[in-house]
Amino acid sequence: MQSRGMAEPVLLVSKNDGVTTVTLNRPQAMNALSRELRRALIKTFHDLGNDPDTRVVILTGSGRAFCAGLDLKELGGEVASPAKNEVENAVAGGDLVQALARLEQPIIGAINGFAITGGFELALACDLLIASTEARFADTHARVGIMPGWGLSQKLSRAIGIYRAKELSLTGNYLPADQAAAWGLVSRVVAPAELLPTCEKLARDMLSCDPVVLRSYKKVIDDGFAQSFADGMRIEAEASRRHVGSVAPETIAQRRAAVQERGRSQSRGGDGA
Repeated sequence: MQSRGMAEPVLLVSKNDGVTTVTLNRPQAMNALSRELRRALIKTFHDLGNDPDTRVVILTGSGRAFCAGLDLKELGGEVASPAKNEVENAVAGGDLVQALARLEQPIIGAINGFAITGGFELALACDLLIASTEARFADTHARVGIMPGWGLSQKLSRAIGIYRAKELSLTGNYLPADQAAAWGLVSRVVAPAELLPTCEKLARDMLSCDPVVLRSYKKVIDDGFAQSFADGMRIEAEASRRHVGSVAPETIAQRRAAVQERGRSQSRGGDGA
């Protein structure tokens, strides 16, 4: 994590019993992805991948935005004059999104506000999204005059359907949180004060799963989603065969008993934690 002198760090990292919350912290710039913030995110997610105490990650933003995308003032030379190859790397390079994609642990996106263009792509790099009622999504690549390079043109159509994706990307219009939920982009919409507690509750639910299977299951879903249905079925079958030989029957029995007790607790109105 980097900072300028005594200035606030551009990225905040908080760890609590297996759950690590990563907060973009440039609220005055709507958490725009400056060079410093991009580097901090890449390094942080690399480090979290090697952290045995991090089993689930929550990614969110401070202030009224999740992320407003690339820092266009910086790229446009208003703050400093970047080298040409640096601009190209920022616009077309996928290092930041790849840093999230390489993480084996699940990433919950807590979308607290505006997720615009590169910020929209950052949200799509998460494994699931929970939105505040204040969340707004927009793909303004065409309006700004740049092409996406972090996967938005392919991921969005797969998430909400090609026609809805074209509507958003070819107009640059905003998608409010309730419509994002109706289109299946976000899992649910909650009041701003409930956003992080809801994400933390989901993270705790994930922590109750077998940690090895949790990571493997995420990988199988991602690997299969990138293939045809038939190839995805083969990926699942191969993963299942590899795993089944490593699990003792008594372990399965213990886990099954725990699942049954959790189900009884939830049916009685408990939280099932």
